[in-house]
Amino acid sequence: MPVLLFLIDTSASMNQRTHLGTTYLDIAKGAVETFMKLRGRDPASRGDRYMLVNFEDVPFGIKAGWKESHAIFMTELRNLQAAGLTSIGQSLRTAFDLLNLNRLVTGIDNYGQGRNPFFLEPAIIITITDGNKLTSTGGVQDELHLPLTTPLPGSELTKEPFRWDQRLFALVLRIPGNASVEPEPLGGVPPDDSPITPMCEVTGGRSYSVFSQRMLNQCLESLVQKIQSGVVINFEKTGPDPPPLEVEVVKSGPQAWHCCHKLIYVRPNPKTGVPIGHWPIPEAFWPDQNSPTLPPRSAHPHIRFSCLDAEPMVIDKVPFDKYELEPSPLTQYILERKSPHTCWQVFVCNSAKYSDLGQPFGYLKASTALNCVNLFVMPYNYPVLLPLLDDLIKVHKFKPTIKWRQSFENYLKTMPPYYIGSLRKALRIMGAPNLLADNMEYGLSYSVVSYLKKLSQQSKIEYDRLIALIGKKQPPEAGIKVRWRGGGISLAQRRDFIQQLQSLSGEAPTLPLELNPKEFQGFQLALLNKGLKPQSFRNPYDIPRSHLLDQLSRMRRNLLNTSVCTLRGQDSDQLHSVPIAQMGNYQDFLKAAPQPLRDADPEQPKRLHTFGNPFKLDKKGMMIDEADEFVTSPQNKGKRPGDSSNMTGGGPKRRRCMSPLLRLGRAYTPPVTPPASPRPTGIITSLSNYAIQLCHVSDLAQIIQKCLKNEGGKHIHIETTKVNNELRTLITREIRKPGRHYEKIFLLLKQIQGTLDTRLIFLQNIIKEAARFKKRVLIEQLENFLEEIHNRSNNMNHVDTL
Repeated sequence: MPVLLFLIDTSASMNQRTHLGTTYLDIAKGAVETFMKLRGRDPASRGDRYMLVNFEDVPFGIKAGWKESHAIFMTELRNLQAAGLTSIGQSLRTAFDLLNLNRLVTGIDNYGQGRNPFFLEPAIIITITDGNKLTSTGGVQDELHLPLTTPLPGSELTKEPFRWDQRLFALVLRIPGNASVEPEPLGGVPPDDSPITPMCEVTGGRSYSVFSQRMLNQCLESLVQKIQSGVVINFEKTGPDPPPLEVEVVKSGPQAWHCCHKLIYVRPNPKTGVPIGHWPIPEAFWPDQNSPTLPPRSAHPHIRFSCLDAEPMVIDKVPFDKYELEPSPLTQYILERKSPHTCWQVFVCNSAKYSDLGQPFGYLKASTALNCVNLFVMPYNYPVLLPLLDDLIKVHKFKPTIKWRQSFENYLKTMPPYYIGSLRKALRIMGAPNLLADNMEYGLSYSVVSYLKKLSQQSKIEYDRLIALIGKKQPPEAGIKVRWRGGGISLAQRRDFIQQLQSLSGEAPTLPLELNPKEFQGFQLALLNKGLKPQSFRNPYDIPRSHLLDQLSRMRRNLLNTSVCTLRGQDSDQLHSVPIAQMGNYQDFLKAAPQPLRDADPEQPKRLHTFGNPFKLDKKGMMIDEADEFVTSPQNKGKRPGDSSNMTGGGPKRRRCMSPLLRLGRAYTPPVTPPASPRPTGIITSLSNYAIQLCHVSDLAQIIQKCLKNEGGKHIHIETTKVNNELRTLITREIRKPGRHYEKIFLLLKQIQGTLDTRLIFLQNIIKEAARFKKRVLIEQLENFLEEIHNRSNNMNHVDTL
């Protein structure tokens, strides 16, 4: 799950306009949206997490962090405004601290226990700035300086503010205000010469100098390709150079491939989506159980490689890790040698107890197809361990001798203690879990373990505190403080300069002071509150300078209007004027409106307002049938029974009909809700029940006659419909089941109630439902069953005729 953090420059210089007519801040917002669209084409982007930070102070500069949704991110992005200083150093530190906030809680850095490349949280910081001078409250800075102090617990355990899976990229906007006549240079985008460029290169990223919209789009496409799961490592050559090839020209002095600062790709497991590994990269120190503290580590491990050709060693049952190197001068040099069957061993200095260079923990090797270079991470000092394990498997058959155990114990003394856990897992995979004792120490002292646990708890508290502060707006200033500058006119320019000199020398009486500066020491000018609606008829300061003449005309009409006895305190135009952005905000109006009275008839459907999306359905007023179709709820029962638009075809209008069981041709009875209070039974109750079912109620006498006729059995039709509806649901479920077990369907069909026409229509709909699911055998059996019912009905009619 990569983290994509956008650091947007919101200094005042981002308001400058380009020849496109847009400001730098508008271009930055559009670049973020374009980047998200390009990234959305990749299926792996589903797990992306987006964050947004600007140049404000902490925590107001964090607009979207760990808990904010995508909608909040987009809203905060659109609401960014350019006002302030170019404090990019402080903002970068805020971005790194936000990313590192949760690392000590999850234990992903694994301090003092080796570096695990498969424990990573890849993050890319994309900074969009104009590349102007770095300004702060202390003045203008020529270099980028990150603050050394930070509230993040455990920051002293790493020398740098970033980590090895975090990279910084910068888009420096250099789009001119006037369109350039010269054609744009073709090719790649050059790096910028702003102070942020060295910081990008240190983290493993780079900067882009953008001079046009085309170059900006080219940079965004390049950044999308840079989103890779991996960690940055420093590779440095140790020892002599390899022997030159026949066609190779020997160059003296350091070469580009001698020292590389590149990424190694950590591919996730295709089944789980999480990287899996076995062996760590060793620490640059030997752990001491008596040491009360841990030495700080560098963000990127320094790995030295020896150019002496060695034989790659792999045993079938011993696991190893394989990481592909990012293309670099080092990979190009190894591939040019075309020796895929040899390898170069890698070391970490001071990782062994009695050796400065340390023991090999893996090797660099070109792939067999010579298309990439891989870093193989093996057990520490694998040239000693792998032959021992090979003898254990092939010679001793997992029954080690005393001599083998002595050799194995001697190896354990040269291995860093934090490798014990990984070695125990590897032996368990091999089938020899009892070679290591359970009480072996991992190399960390009790004070260090306690300190790491304490840091984890403090990080969790700081994480919760910062998460609670994200989203809160910066409190507005109470006012503008008035500073006393000792008077605007100097003493020498005053008209009474001679009299003032005489009063100071004592030749003349002391003159009274015109103004006491201490009297206005805490004086403040009030700020304009944009939340209050301007009252131009009551407060003259609410009138903009450009509207003074128009306001005078309005006030003159208000004063001379004879039709109104009293003066109005507000203009009628302004009373009903609402900004365009707030015109559709009807929900806030409903919240502020008084509570409406209770409806006189609670059974009548509630009238919904027509504001908002006209295509949005009222989900509470819909029911989902078993046949996957929407049927309107009892809200329709309030319509007049004689409305032909509502009762055409025996049922109300439906949105869509997926199943023939609910198509036209069968009578539909809306679900009847029980009355809230007991009502008297009789002709009136029967009338209300039957009025819903009848299609035409123009003749009221026929309704009363039918009600009188069925006064004793008024609920027979409703009960029959309920039973048939339940049978229809059960039969539909049986039809959808796989297989050819149709006995239960015919048992349910025999329980259908109602007249012969009702049963025939019901059976025809069941045949159509079976045709939807292509149940051919069932359709044949249902058609035979239908013929039997027809024959039986004809025989009954013939008997009645006789």
